Amino acid sequence: MRILLKNGRLIDFKNKRDGQYDVIIEEDKIAKIGKGLEEAADKVIDCTGLNIIPGMIDMHCHLREPGFEYKETIETGSKSAVAGGFTTICPMPNTKPTPDNVETLEKIIAEAKRVNLCNILPYASVSKGEKGEELVNFEELKKAGAIAFSDDGMPVVNSKMMREAMIEADKLGTFVASHCEEKSVSRGAINAGKIAEKLGVEGVLPEAEEIMAAREIVISETNQVRGHICHISTKTSKDMIRDAKKRGVKITCETCPHYFTFTVEKVLQSGTNAKMNPPLREEKDREAIIEGLADGTIDCIITDHAPHSVEEKNQDLAKAPNGIIGFETALSAEIMNLIDTREINYLDLVRLTSYMPAKLLQIDRGVLEEGKIADITIFDENETYVYTEDKIVSKSKNSPFLGKELKGKVKYTIVGGRIVYEG
Repeated sequence: MRILLKNGRLIDFKNKRDGQYDVIIEEDKIAKIGKGLEEAADKVIDCTGLNIIPGMIDMHCHLREPGFEYKETIETGSKSAVAGGFTTICPMPNTKPTPDNVETLEKIIAEAKRVNLCNILPYASVSKGEKGEELVNFEELKKAGAIAFSDDGMPVVNSKMMREAMIEADKLGTFVASHCEEKSVSRGAINAGKIAEKLGVEGVLPEAEEIMAAREIVISETNQVRGHICHISTKTSKDMIRDAKKRGVKITCETCPHYFTFTVEKVLQSGTNAKMNPPLREEKDREAIIEGLADGTIDCIITDHAPHSVEEKNQDLAKAPNGIIGFETALSAEIMNLIDTREINYLDLVRLTSYMPAKLLQIDRGVLEEGKIADITIFDENETYVYTEDKIVSKSKNSPFLGKELKGKVKYTIVGGRIVYEG
């Protein structure tokens, strides 16, 4: 199939290109980028007033299958992802069974291929059953298709084991994504402070994240291996990573839209739909996360899409599970809290959502160039809508954005030259 995208604003970080261009897609690749292209095509999409960027990549999400299909499946999660403009997603391994073996990993990959909506590159776990007791066979799982390794949702408590894991992953040309949580100080429902006291719940100390982040920096620096820190949420974490990078430490990190959009006060309005791990923090932390995105300390934005059932989230604050859905609101949160506030520009946004995730994952994506695979996100940055349950594509509805007027709407998601979503 031959598709012609006409008169769109094309934004590509790698080539520092931001202007009006036409794009011809032939089969699965970008055949031509230019101005005033009038070539024949099977489908012409008028992109006047729309932005064309490399397909967004979410290198940290949860699809719940196998084992928790009542929350989400690979199929429903893929539909939600493409509705949010994502062309590649990387599900975490906290499923049941855990992909700590080739058979389970291959089943996930096979189902992703059957669904065939977006590129799905799964993580394998670091330890068997994510129990932190015995390392998996890294080489075997990497050969079977694991993009990287993580026990996300569970910290690797044993520092000797984490050191071995990071070294082994680095040898294989990949990395361990660390869920930084020091369990001895992480008990609680929401961030420690006045809001937790007001609601009468135990508060999670920010040190829970920061102590573990410091450990991963030390392991990375001492052994000169790659390390990646998941979903950072505090100013101290950001500052430590910034300083480590200045020293040449091979450490990278990510954050989520909710950490630069909300503070812990959001719990007062949204209750358990604003409960996640790490929790929403204070205003100084929110500002620091934005600063880290602007100056390159934080390498990419991920969603940490974490579906839960209504029944689970309807429990009281202390008992309800952590996590919110995020595929379908990420772009709007970025436009409203980063672009419209002039914290970053669109080239920066492409760096954070497409170019750098592809670079970290070492996949040939994240750019708009002739000859490259046509993974493309097209959106209207000005369209507004109220985010209601009936608009949610995900199987779950747990979102702090519910009822909020959002700005920025995905119009087309193209994966390998196929239009997989049209909104």
